[in-house]
Formats: sequence, C-alpha cells, structure tokens
Amino acid sequence: MKKQLLLLTPLLIFASCTTQERFEEKLTKTLIDRPEILTKVIESNPDQFVIAFQNAVRRGQQKIVEQRKLDQEILLKKAFDNPFKPVIRKDELIRGTKGAPITVVEYSDFECPYCSKGFKTVKSLLKKYDGKVQFVFKHLPLSFHENAVIAAKYYEAVRLQDEKLAIEFHDYIFNNQSDLKSGEKFLKELSKKLGVNMKRLSSDLDSEAIKLRIAEDLSEASRFGMEGTPGFLVNGIPIRGAYPLEHFDMIISKLVERGSLKL
Repeated sequence: MKKQLLLLTPLLIFASCTTQERFEEKLTKTLIDRPEILTKVIESNPDQFVIAFQNAVRRGQQKIVEQRKLDQEILLKKAFDNPFKPVIRKDELIRGTKGAPITVVEYSDFECPYCSKGFKTVKSLLKKYDGKVQFVFKHLPLSFHENAVIAAKYYEAVRLQDEKLAIEFHDYIFNNQSDLKSGEKFLKELSKKLGVNMKRLSSDLDSEAIKLRIAEDLSEASRFGMEGTPGFLVNGIPIRGAYPLEHFDMIISKLVERGSLKL
C-alpha cells in the first residue's frame, strides 16, 4: 500500500488548490507523458485491476445490450406504424396458403448457415399457423458466398419448369448445405436427381428474366435495409436475422393487438 502511495504522489500533488477540471487536465497530461506511473500501479495490484476491468467490460456490454434493445423497440414501433410493402409478383411461388392473412417474405442466401436456421423456423411457422400463412422466398445472395448467385439462378430455372421441384430443390439445399461447397457440380447433380429438364435449365440459367428477377429481389432487400441474411418481412414488419419462432409469434401477436391482422 505504501508503495502505491509513493507511486501516486506525483498525481496527488495536483489535487490541492486547483479546480476539478484543471486537476483532471494535469492528471491526463501526466499519464500521457509518463505512462509508466500507471503501469507500475497496475503491476503492484494486478488482481484488483483485472477484476475492475472485467466489471467495467460487463457493465459496458450490458449498456450496449440495453441500448440495442431500446433502438430495436423504437424501430419496431416505426415499422408497425409504417410497414414495408414488398412486391408479390403474379408468378410468385407461394408456400402455405395463397392469400392467407399472414404474409412472410424472406430474403435469403442458399450458402448462408443462418439461412439454414431460418428455413427451420419457416417450416415451424407454416406448421403452427397452418392455413393462415403464405410464404414467399426471395434472393439476397451475399458477395462473399461463392456459390450463392449460381444457386439462386438454378432455383429460378427449376421454378420456371415446376414449382414443386423448386420447393424440393430449395429444401434439399438447406437440409444438405455443406454439399453446396462443390458448387455447380452439386447443383447439376441435384437438378438431374429431381428430374429437371436439363436442356431447358441450361438455356434458362443465364436468361435475362432470371437475372432481372434476382436483381429485383436484391434491390427490394436493399430498399428495406436488409444488409445480411436471412431477412424477413411479416406483413411488412422487418425481422433482420435468424430469430426463433417465438419472435415471429410476438410480431404476429402485436399485429393482432393493433387490429391490423385478424386470424
């Protein structure tokens, strides 16, 4: 303890006959000019400083969590007051019940592991709200996923032939996502396995129609602030990330409470 006081003596000198502001200014300058003072104090009581640092980190993390929660609540309220309006095309592949009161739109990336989790949540959502949900899958292939764009093209090419096959294609990839590492070889093999017309698929893959469709999805996702995947809209209310079913339940319950959704 005596050693500590001796080390801190140069600092304590500034504590007399001066304002708090001036004291802090001098203290800061001293520590900048002579950082070894602080180093010696820390070295003399390492355990206490580690504990103090850990406590400070925990408090900081808690404040960040609380602020994020507050920010999310503010954004959520704004979203309920002014929900997004995604385009539902005439030829949109609808899973669930077409025209159902709950519309779930997903912006997804076939190579994203979080989208695989999101897929499981969507399945649970369709089961729990059977007959009351229509689900629309849209594309948001991320640039750092090497096979995301080509997988999106294959999906759309398969969809042009047969929607049921497109659903099987979609589900197989998310149930066996690691196979996508093989790239187009895997996508071709999967398409053949499903019985897709490979000649037509080959001609459709790089068609302007498919390129435009994916570009439209990307543009819409960007417009709604979907920077990562998966991103969802539940009757226009955004959910950014692979949240569990309970979070979707909460959004749906609030929509019902507000009178904008009747189940």
